[in-house]
Amino acid sequence: MARIAGVNIPTGKRVPIALTYITGIGPSSAKTICEAVGIDQSRRINELSDQEVLQIREHIDANFSVEGDLRRDTQMNIKRLMDLGC
Repeated sequence: MARIAGVNIPTGKRVPIALTYITGIGPSSAKTICEAVGIDQSRRINELSDQEVLQIREHIDANFSVEGDLRRDTQMNIKRLMDLGC
């Protein structure tokens, strides 16, 4: 089972669909990631090599705010607005 950004990715799904399980990555971002890394969108997660999963993980870490960072930013924005009385 592949683990990207702290999320267990389902192995039987196609790569763009499986990447949407990560908070902060939608369908268009998933397709962009596949194109940037050079992975065919019809392939499934269990068909990827460890090197390809590593490339996906590094690309996401470098270019996207996902999971913990995104949730923390959202919570901080909500807290800031509550403190302002909005």
